[in-house]
Amino acid sequence: MGLPELPELAGQRRIGLTGGIATGKSSVGRLLEARGLPVLDADGYAREALAPGSVGERAVLERYGEGVRAPNGALNRAALGQIVFDDPAERRWLENLVHPIVRHRFEEDLQQQARAATVVLMIPLLFEAGLESLCSEVWLVDCDETQQLQRLMARDRLSEAAARARMAAQWPLARKRALATMVIDNRGQPNALVSQVEQALRRP
Repeated sequence: MGLPELPELAGQRRIGLTGGIATGKSSVGRLLEARGLPVLDADGYAREALAPGSVGERAVLERYGEGVRAPNGALNRAALGQIVFDDPAERRWLENLVHPIVRHRFEEDLQQQARAATVVLMIPLLFEAGLESLCSEVWLVDCDETQQLQRLMARDRLSEAAARARMAAQWPLARKRALATMVIDNRGQPNALVSQVEQALRRP
């Protein structure tokens, strides 16, 4: 998801990890985390922003009612997603609610990681939000659009139309490729990512 402006880069190696929805950002993030790098996850912060009992959850329930509450009492994220991806105005409302909360979490964790030599900022809408300047380099996790569509439909159990609507809410991968420092190709088997991540980390 996109974020408001964050503190400027200050000599730290800061990897902006991005891509399209369902291209494999989380898989690359886990590989980096396994190598001891702190990974700050915008989507994780966004989930926290709408967690049970949060201010964000209350605001969503006030706006949309009980139709977005799951049987376990938490938000029904599938129902909420259907609303916001079908209506750009509602998506903007939700972003305006969540983004300041996410920004605050990023600021907190970046301060805590100030002494780390390398930090990973996993931000799906990094380019869309114009946050490249926060990073010393940007890695794009890439695949074919057909693969992206199939993975998204399988992962989130979406119809083709719903999956395409979510993809359309982001820049196309072709536009992002030209802007990335490093393209991580996730068209093949998952184990193919390992060597690419290692090679990217060795870059000066």
